[in-house]
Amino acid sequence: MADLNDDIRRAKGVGTRWAQLLSDDLDVHTYEDMLQQYPYKYVDRSHIYAVRDITCDMAYVQLHGSFISMNMVGEGSHRRLTAVFTDGTGAIEIVWFKGLEYVRNTIKTSEEYYLFGKPTVFGNRINIVHPELEKGDATISNAGTLQAVYNTSERMKKAGLNSKAVQKIILNIFAELQSKPIAETLPQYLIDRCHLMPRGEALRIMHTPPSLQVVENARYRLKFEELFYIQLKMLRTYSQKRMQQSGYLFATSGAYLNDFYKNHLPFEPTNAQKRVVHEIYNDLHSGKQMNRLLQGDVGSGKTMVALMAMLIAKGNGFQACMMAPTEILATQHYESLTKMLDGMPVRVELLTGSTKQRERRVILADLLSGAVDILVGTHALVEETVQFARLGLAVVDEQHRFGVAQRAKLWSKDAVPPHILVMTATPIPRTLAMTVYGDLDVSVIDELPPGRKAVMTEHYFHEKRNNLNRFIRAQLASGRQVYVVYPLIEESERSDFKNLTEGFEYMKSAFPEYKVCMVHGRLKPDEKDEAMRQFVENEAQIMVATTVIEVGVNVPNASVMVIESAERFGLSQLHQLRGRVGRGADQSYCILMTDYKLSTDTRRRMEIMVGTTNGFEIAEADMRLRGPGSIEGTQQSGLPFNLHVADLARDGQIVQYTRDIAQEIIKSDPTLSAPENVIMLQRLNYLEKNALNWSLIS
Repeated sequence: MADLNDDIRRAKGVGTRWAQLLSDDLDVHTYEDMLQQYPYKYVDRSHIYAVRDITCDMAYVQLHGSFISMNMVGEGSHRRLTAVFTDGTGAIEIVWFKGLEYVRNTIKTSEEYYLFGKPTVFGNRINIVHPELEKGDATISNAGTLQAVYNTSERMKKAGLNSKAVQKIILNIFAELQSKPIAETLPQYLIDRCHLMPRGEALRIMHTPPSLQVVENARYRLKFEELFYIQLKMLRTYSQKRMQQSGYLFATSGAYLNDFYKNHLPFEPTNAQKRVVHEIYNDLHSGKQMNRLLQGDVGSGKTMVALMAMLIAKGNGFQACMMAPTEILATQHYESLTKMLDGMPVRVELLTGSTKQRERRVILADLLSGAVDILVGTHALVEETVQFARLGLAVVDEQHRFGVAQRAKLWSKDAVPPHILVMTATPIPRTLAMTVYGDLDVSVIDELPPGRKAVMTEHYFHEKRNNLNRFIRAQLASGRQVYVVYPLIEESERSDFKNLTEGFEYMKSAFPEYKVCMVHGRLKPDEKDEAMRQFVENEAQIMVATTVIEVGVNVPNASVMVIESAERFGLSQLHQLRGRVGRGADQSYCILMTDYKLSTDTRRRMEIMVGTTNGFEIAEADMRLRGPGSIEGTQQSGLPFNLHVADLARDGQIVQYTRDIAQEIIKSDPTLSAPENVIMLQRLNYLEKNALNWSLIS
């Protein structure tokens, strides 16, 4: 008897080659995997057109009639088969370029057919190329219904595994499963409460829909299930952490935090910073391990909040570390912490791949003895040779750039896992944060430090170059500095975008009285450091760069960010680049330079950038435009289970609804052991069967 867990190789019509293609290209291994390959659209086969009414701008048409002639035309690779099809109202040419002998031997001029395809123009005549055909006197599976259309790869199509073949495999699976109802995955009380159709019915409707309205009901049921189990997984993991995962108890805020707050603060913290520090202290004071995500826009003051948390650790006799994804960013954090702690008895060290061996030996020895209080570094921190005396807090900046295995090594530095503070300057839309980081507590810094002014953003076309140069000259004359960012280092053969080296020469000739430096990823580390030093110390007034300066350069005197070929960048990256200016008290500007001919989506991106500096609004817009998988740090690999039908960019209401329901269930039955909830526990176990244990490494 067939079962959803059966190997796809057992399905009728699937040979060894197709099974391998389904595995490689669609990640399909079982019957259930196959049934979760939902159609991406439906074509209406309910209407039969008359040939005389066909026009070339129609999307798809269905005709009913017969062939009156067939001819082979051309030689060699230019050979094609042409036929004339008529329904009595007129005649239309049908063309095939592949499978010519098969088509010629299969089609009979004496029989009637339903013909389905897209009208095109060839040789000033309307024709249809490679139509779908079904005999008119046979049992018709598609004519008169909605036809499901499936995504397939080029490799699959070449092997004959096209949309029609995928549909046939799915229909064969349903035929095999007829004798055994498709098992339910949600409890009946939830199906009744949320007015959901049964799972088996929803799956059948998605693939053989009687109407688009019913498809929407089926799709809602399947979206609900996908999002519900993600929320249930996250909240159950979170609940287990809170119940089981003890952490170091930081009994007091400590003398070091108090001393810093009273005597060393560079400026009065914002209310948002104070609120977040209070949330962190409550976690550290609870006796449970902290797992907190700190979101804050570029320049919002996350580093100071992290320092305050690390000083609480120091005040309770523990060490802390801060891990950053690049040496530039790690060095910037080290310099920021050292500057803020000037005059305090707190030892901070920097450990990266560039740290010399003699220095490394001293740092590692002093770290193990407890003499080092805060260690800042890159992935070098996860090496086995790096051992702490008593690691109490680990801060991870831009954590999505680290692999799971790297983070896991950091957490296992001590018998008791340290408290975890994850920071990101990439604002994450609310519904996405609930889904990807649903098992972390979330803090948000949504205010800029005092004295900061919002960056003014303008969109210029390349034709306005002279206006831009006059503006830059005025800013330079007032003592300010300018970034000019290019998307490329060298000209691409297929691209006419301005490149960095041309831009460097242009800026030198346009502003000969000012020094221009250049930074890009192919420079040697010492060359890059020297160029950055010149800009930081105002020896160079213009920095021409690639996105290597997206993180890691903090120059309060820089007031202008010019982004060349801004159409090449996504919203998130444009926002990150804009965050390099606006760090001082002066008004700062971001100029987006583009060609005049832009796509609708690109124009919308430019309008969004000009219209708001709020990173969360930009992230929401980015997700709507590009989908959640394109937002930095939130690729689908960040989800505990794959999404087949739900869309985080468009299904925010369902995300919130399923989260609310999952919270109710976990609150009343954390272990899902109640008889009515066992079905959910079994489904979670099934979904988690091959998943990683995310509980300590979120």
